[in-house]
Amino acid sequence: MIAVAKPWFEGPRSSDLERDARRINDGKSISPGSIAIGVVIARLSEFFDFFVYGLGSILVFPKLIFPFAPSPLAAMMMSFGIFSLAFLARPVGTFVFMWIDRHYGRGTKLTIALFILGGSTASIAFMPGYDTIGYWAVALLALFRLGQGFALGGAWDGLASLLNLNAPKKLRGWYAMLPQLGAPIGFALASILFWYFISNLSQADFLSWGWRYPFFVAFAINVVALFARLRIVGSKEFGVALESKELEPRPVFEMLSKHAADVVLGAFVPLASFAMFHLVTIFPLSWVVLHGGQSASKFLWVQVAGAAVGIIGIVLSGLIADRIGRRNQLMIGAFIIAIFSFSAPFLLDAGSMGQDAFIIIGFGILGLSFGQASGAVSSRFERRYRYTGAALTSDLAWLVGAGFAPLVALGLASNFGIIFIGGYLISGAICTLVALSLTRMLDYDNEPTARSRRR
Repeated sequence: MIAVAKPWFEGPRSSDLERDARRINDGKSISPGSIAIGVVIARLSEFFDFFVYGLGSILVFPKLIFPFAPSPLAAMMMSFGIFSLAFLARPVGTFVFMWIDRHYGRGTKLTIALFILGGSTASIAFMPGYDTIGYWAVALLALFRLGQGFALGGAWDGLASLLNLNAPKKLRGWYAMLPQLGAPIGFALASILFWYFISNLSQADFLSWGWRYPFFVAFAINVVALFARLRIVGSKEFGVALESKELEPRPVFEMLSKHAADVVLGAFVPLASFAMFHLVTIFPLSWVVLHGGQSASKFLWVQVAGAAVGIIGIVLSGLIADRIGRRNQLMIGAFIIAIFSFSAPFLLDAGSMGQDAFIIIGFGILGLSFGQASGAVSSRFERRYRYTGAALTSDLAWLVGAGFAPLVALGLASNFGIIFIGGYLISGAICTLVALSLTRMLDYDNEPTARSRRR
C-alpha cells in the first residue's frame, strides 16, 4: 500500500471546528492585514466585556448590589473588590484551557471559553438586586465575575503571536500595537452605551433595566469575535505555526520549570502602563461619582475623547518602536508615566478642567506605553513554550498591574489623600524600569534570529 500523508489540517489535535474552518479556507493564506483585523476584533470583544463590567462597577453595582454598605465609598470599594476577582481567576482559566487546547484543539477551547465569557456576562444582565434576593445578589455577582475571568484565561488564542510571526521584519512594532487598539475602542463603545442610557433614562429606570443592555451587547460581540477567531485558526499560517511548535500549547508547570524567571520578569515589564490603564479608565469615573466636579454623563464623553487620543498614542508607539526598538519605547513610556505621576493628583483635584486634562493627557501617555506592552518579553521563551508562556505572563501582568488598581487607588486617595495616586503611578514606573534592566530583552527586529537560537 502507498502511504498517503495527512493534509496539514488533519493533525491529531485538531478539533472538528478547526478542521471545518481549514477546509473552508482550503489551505489559503491569510495576509498579515487580515490577521490584524481578526486580532483587533478579538481584543475589542474582550475589552468591551471588560469595560462594560468596569463601568457597571461604578454606575450600577454600588447601588444595586451593595445598598447595605455604610457609605457610598464603602459600596464602591466592595464593588471594586468583586471587580478584582476576574484577575485572580484568569491564571486558573489558562491552566485548565491549555489542557483542553492540547487534547481537543484550539477551536474547541475558544468556543467553550467565549461561551462561558458571554454566558457569564449575559447572566449578570439578568441579575436581581440586593433588595430582591439579599446577599445572594453579592454571591451571584462574584460567581459570574469569576466566570468572566476564568473564561478570559481560555480566550488566549495566540493570534497576536501569529500576527507578529507574519509581520514584515521592519514593521514588527507597528503590528505589535494593532491588538492594543482593541482597548480604547472597546472602552469608547462601552462608555457611549452607558452614556446613552444614563442621559435618556431616569435613575430609577436606569438601575431597574437600562444598565442591562450593554451586557447583552457584549454577548453579541463575543459571538462575532468567535467566528473571526475561528477563521484565523483555520488558516494555513496558523497550521504551519502550530506544526513548527510556535503556537503549541504546553503544560503550564512544564513551561514554568524552564521559564519561571521569564514569566515573573514579563509580568513586571508592562506594570507602568497597566497601572496607568485603570487610572485613566475606571478609577477617575469613580472619583467623579463620589466627589463631583462634573456629572457622570459628561465625564463619560470626556473619557471617549481620551480614548480617541489613546488610539493616536498607540499608533505612534508602533511608528516609534520600529525606529528605536520596543525596549527603548517601553523605557521611554515608563519615564513619561513617572513624570506624569507628579502632576496627576493635582489635576484630578482641580475641578472639571483639571479632570478633563488628566484624562486627555493620561490617555495619550497610556497609548504610547500600552501600545508596545503586550508580549514584551515573549521572545525569551523557547519556541515550544512561547504560546503557554505568553498566556500566563499576560495573566500575571494584568493581575499584578491592573487587577487591584481601582481598589488600591480609591483606597489610597480616600484614606490618605489624592497625592498617593502619584505614588502609585511612580511605583509602577519603577517596577517596569527595574524589570527591563534585569532582563536581556530581545528586540523584535532581531526576533527571527532569536527564535533560531532557541530551536
